[in-house]
Amino acid sequence: MNIIWHDEQMPKMKVNEKNGVTYLTYPQLEAIPGVVHGFSTRLGGVSEGIYSSMNLSFTRGDDESAVRENYRLLGAAVGFAPEDIVTSDQTHTTNVRLITAEDRGNGITKPRPYTDVDGMVTNVPGLVLATFYADCVPLYFVDPVRRAVGLSHSGWRGTAGKIGAVTVEKMKAEFGSSPADIYAAIGPSICQDCYEVSGDVIKQFQSVFARKYWEWLYYAKDNGHFQLNLWEANRIILMEAGIPENHISLPNLCTCCNPEFLFSHRASKGRRGNLGAFLGLTD
Repeated sequence: MNIIWHDEQMPKMKVNEKNGVTYLTYPQLEAIPGVVHGFSTRLGGVSEGIYSSMNLSFTRGDDESAVRENYRLLGAAVGFAPEDIVTSDQTHTTNVRLITAEDRGNGITKPRPYTDVDGMVTNVPGLVLATFYADCVPLYFVDPVRRAVGLSHSGWRGTAGKIGAVTVEKMKAEFGSSPADIYAAIGPSICQDCYEVSGDVIKQFQSVFARKYWEWLYYAKDNGHFQLNLWEANRIILMEAGIPENHISLPNLCTCCNPEFLFSHRASKGRRGNLGAFLGLTD
């Protein structure tokens, strides 16, 4: 399959294939001992039709048994057990939850006892945090010093609310993490050229980002709308939170530009499955 990379000069995510399952990883995170992570693609599952084939959503109308088999296949490829997953309950908030051993299996083997959770942090080995996407921005956080991780979902509302900074603050409060030690990655999501938004959205970004950043965050179109750069917005947020620039990996991969490879809400006009981001500490 021909993958369209955003910029041929930028570093690329690593494309992995194991037992017919294709998934993505970051070389910088792979280099950290004791961390398992990945980002799913559409390839290697058993779902059919608009969910073809690696759909990880139980709520979009796909057959539940197919979704569970997809989790089994992906886990076997990436290196985790589905029963160790803890899932988010994404509603475009900036709520970040501390995940403990009692949460193991939430959303997979048992119902979640929480709602409105777009970010999670943990220092429990063996748990695998999972968040879900089809254009919004995944944010990965790894603190190799305090042995802690975080994973957050950042759509435009979460980005305007700076959930990336909220996640860093949660890791500082719960684990004593220093932002200077954290490695972060911005996951595959919609690129600026594909992401048209209204003036109301831009006003919210203008209210929370310094004017010096505006030219990097958006440009105006003749129709009165704007093209918004969520990758750059989140990079700025992570740097302002204290994460060193050379600790931040960018995706270089747009969901909307690659609708055969990745699910995209905009490209499919809502007829699609979900991708998953996964991050955990190994035992």
